[in-house]
Amino acid sequence: MIKTFFGAGTLETSGAFLATLIIGVLFGVALEQAGFGSSRKLTGVFYFEDMAVIKVMFSALITAMLGLAYFQAAGLIGPYELYFMPTVYGAQIIGGLIFGVGFVMGGWCPGTAAVGLASGKLDALVFFGGAVLGSIGFNELFPVIQPLYTWGSQGVVFIYQTLNLSLGSFALIFTLVAVACFWGVEFLERRRGKVAAEGRSKFLTSFSVGLVVLALGLTLFSGTPAPSAGRPAGEAELIAQVEGGRDHMDPEELADRLMRGEPNLLVVDIRPANEYQVFHIRGARNIPLSQLAGELAPHKNRGLIVLYSNGMTHPAQARDSLSRQGYGNVYLLTDGLQGFMERCLKPVSLRSEPLTPEAAARVRAWRAYFSPAAATPANAAGAVATPRPDELPQSLPGLVEPDWLPRHLGQPWLKVIDLRGQPEYNSGHIPGAVLMSVEGFRGLVRGVPSMLLPAPMLASQFSLLGIHPTDLVVFVTGEKLYDGTLVGMACERLGHSRYAVLQGGMAGWLWGKRPVDTLLPAVTPSRYPESSADNFTVDYRRVLNAMQDKKTVIIDVRPADYHTGKKSDEARAGHIPGTVNRPFSEDVVKTDQEVRFKPVSELAGAYEKIIPTRETPVIVHCRTGHQASQTFFVLKRLLGYKNVYYYDAGWTEWAARPELPVAPMVNK
Repeated sequence: MIKTFFGAGTLETSGAFLATLIIGVLFGVALEQAGFGSSRKLTGVFYFEDMAVIKVMFSALITAMLGLAYFQAAGLIGPYELYFMPTVYGAQIIGGLIFGVGFVMGGWCPGTAAVGLASGKLDALVFFGGAVLGSIGFNELFPVIQPLYTWGSQGVVFIYQTLNLSLGSFALIFTLVAVACFWGVEFLERRRGKVAAEGRSKFLTSFSVGLVVLALGLTLFSGTPAPSAGRPAGEAELIAQVEGGRDHMDPEELADRLMRGEPNLLVVDIRPANEYQVFHIRGARNIPLSQLAGELAPHKNRGLIVLYSNGMTHPAQARDSLSRQGYGNVYLLTDGLQGFMERCLKPVSLRSEPLTPEAAARVRAWRAYFSPAAATPANAAGAVATPRPDELPQSLPGLVEPDWLPRHLGQPWLKVIDLRGQPEYNSGHIPGAVLMSVEGFRGLVRGVPSMLLPAPMLASQFSLLGIHPTDLVVFVTGEKLYDGTLVGMACERLGHSRYAVLQGGMAGWLWGKRPVDTLLPAVTPSRYPESSADNFTVDYRRVLNAMQDKKTVIIDVRPADYHTGKKSDEARAGHIPGTVNRPFSEDVVKTDQEVRFKPVSELAGAYEKIIPTRETPVIVHCRTGHQASQTFFVLKRLLGYKNVYYYDAGWTEWAARPELPVAPMVNK
């Protein structure tokens, strides 16, 4: 069986380098022979004078497609032996436009510039130098352009799957398109008088017939395996994957990928929920074994899925089951969570083997990102305490009832943050609670006021409050429960899933005649990690696209008079066209004693009338993101909607941008 370097995991070896070098040289020779060493010849395609570029590129595509398809059909290459580029619409479209403009202007692309440079072309040297400088600039500006780099990421997507075609049928259609293009460019060149007809038609006819015959032959292979498209793996193939090391990922590699924020990487913790709540790898989703196949269906053969538990037995069984169901992108975490803690989170000072300075710095970076508390026993000197599973509320993030809190006050892993005004706090607060103003988590961002602060600034605030990544943080509010959910958005941005809002706020606490004091508790600052886990905040461009494609439900949570335009305190009155008005106040009930969230069943019934399914994309907004945070919390954390997004800048930004549409005032 043919083993590719990618499939065998040997891309970094000297043999792979040698093969790459030889293939690269031969590729350059082929391009030179095709005339790609001349920018004049390359730009001829734009004037319909010389169509060599189209002919060569289509020939290469068809040859590669048919060849790989036949190898797979014959069983010489498995569906997991090949690497497939993910689809990133935004980056690829914009990158393609930049590439195209450069091609038109200079007549070179990076590959052909290298060929031209080998032929001594001065303009190729200039273009090649520009490509090198552009690569350096891209590297230096990557933190700025990273959102564009991952904009529109869809994972690995295949056209024929989208069109519900077999691989053989798609290959035939694509081959016919290529043959039509061959004859089309031949016609254009003859019209321009650039080629002679003699001999060319005969060759082109033979070439075209040969390609079509090969494509037709591919359709005869029933069940031709789709690349990473879901062919169930047999026992022999599973064994081959294990033997080749293609079934697991080392903790160090996973830690680096997560810290880089690699798109299309899904880490799944299959342990019981109570163990997950005590500690889990940052960014991991908790999915029970019984729900694994259903929950992972949208990620089937898209990106990478890494399963882990305390050990490797259950993940291995789950991975084999998923492989038989056609999942070709599932990996195990080597040595499970215990191995991750031992190899990535164990302090440098406690390791038996000395580390190089570079390795020690790497460990410290991992510990800062994934929480150093997880690497040491709870009773070790300097360790951060973590709660037992039975000490935590049942669902986090979520609500915590006033009766739960008194039983756990004083625990080092519990942080109670009072978000009321200072006079109210000073007059009496929950014992041990510290005061923090809600506005301390907001500020001016990109010219828009009252925006949730960037992750590094939020991490600094959490550090001053003495919060650790393993702590349970409970927010205490006055009558505005959305004060707690706004700071909850700070937790969401930092990836801190262990937070809760006190149901009923301080009024509910006092109504039950529970203890209060006026002492100012001592706070020991922590070092909270600065990395962001925010994949839910959207800007006005995303909202505008959602408004136009009508596949997303946009909910305006402002009071009805502001939605209709009857009242306004911004640059323009009205609302975003197509939005649904569901005021945030309708999610809470006010009694003589307190303000509290309505029962979940009542909230679920109300939102089912607005949002078609739990998977429907939803964007929530208000004026400044404050009230919308409450609706985000209700939908995402109390009701379990999957795709909830937060337009933080809200009506403040939208109304101030004259180019954005505003629905006219509605008379009610």
